[in-house]
Amino acid sequence: MILSTCGLICDECAFYGKECGGCRNVKGKIFWALDMMPNQTCPLYHCAVNERGYADCGDCSELPCKTFLEMKDPSSTDEEHRQGIIDRTARLKSMPN
Repeated sequence: MILSTCGLICDECAFYGKECGGCRNVKGKIFWALDMMPNQTCPLYHCAVNERGYADCGDCSELPCKTFLEMKDPSSTDEEHRQGIIDRTARLKSMPN
């Protein structure tokens, strides 16, 4: 299983291996961030890895933080978003340090 910095399972993503090489491999400069973010980097990756020096969001005591909660896939429902946060947070917290 390949896990992103924010706890998504890369192997299960339709974009992985096509538009996306995985945030860890591209240092947070994932395809959607190149067009949408001022520094062209995923805000979660930027915060966790670039600013705080963590391996992933699971190392942060603020998980899930405001940014984590606000970053919603526009194609998901509110319920899917809430469940995704629960699942991703659990995945990250269960990873060995």
